[in-house]
Amino acid sequence: MKSVISASRRTDLVAFHASWLAGALAGGRAEVLGPRGRTRTVDLRPESVHTVVLWSKDFAPLIEDRHGLRSALGRYDQAYFLFTITGLGGTPVERGAPPRETALAQLPALVAIAGDPRRVSLRFDPIFAWREGPSIRSNLPFFGTLAAEASRRGIEDIRFSFAQRYARADRRIRRGGIEFVDPSEDEKIESAHRLAETAAAFGLRLFSCSQDFLARVPGIGRSSCIDGALLSSLHPRGERAAAAKDGSQRAECGCTRSEDIGSYRQACPHRCLYCYANPEA
Repeated sequence: MKSVISASRRTDLVAFHASWLAGALAGGRAEVLGPRGRTRTVDLRPESVHTVVLWSKDFAPLIEDRHGLRSALGRYDQAYFLFTITGLGGTPVERGAPPRETALAQLPALVAIAGDPRRVSLRFDPIFAWREGPSIRSNLPFFGTLAAEASRRGIEDIRFSFAQRYARADRRIRRGGIEFVDPSEDEKIESAHRLAETAAAFGLRLFSCSQDFLARVPGIGRSSCIDGALLSSLHPRGERAAAAKDGSQRAECGCTRSEDIGSYRQACPHRCLYCYANPEA
């Protein structure tokens, strides 16, 4: 069975390593450095790949074909795009990420590259709350704008989660002078009900990512950000992708098997305060 390639959960290859990614795709192989310093080779020949899944907060390098990335991707039968837009880009929470207006403006071109809006899924991930004086702020109010734009472009799916506490992220947040607020589970469920109502109003499907307690809310499903069944149904020749759970991911992750070609050693200058993997902090 052909493999699904993930590029990448570990860093933003599209935004910051487009030259490396284009070279790997064009050359048909990737040398991937693991967390213990071991290198493994991943077969990227088009005849061996079912789908290339790209994760990013900034698809401009692909859209503009920088380093020949768009051309290299065009060699493959199918590409699927997971576009993270939290509405926090350019703020102290995500200093290096594109502002929300810039990110939303990329949607028409990305849908055109995908060839089908069902091959684009938005990630409103994470929902982040913080204290400013006596007030608590979050990106929750942005969801209505995101849902409206998704519906306008024919995109059907939005995936979301609430920010979680990680020791590294906590230290980074404190250094950034921001007081992170972690709502109670009941408060998160209440917010999820409102998100589900908004998504339904725009005809969207809403999925919770690795937080199964949210999937108990009517109108919210359990996310498989990489979904072998979906990728099979969208494949231009109807070829099947692996449908088994990816055992290398967290217990509540619903993703099916893929080969991730990113490395935590590849720096990600988005500088998101909440990120557990950011190698620059």
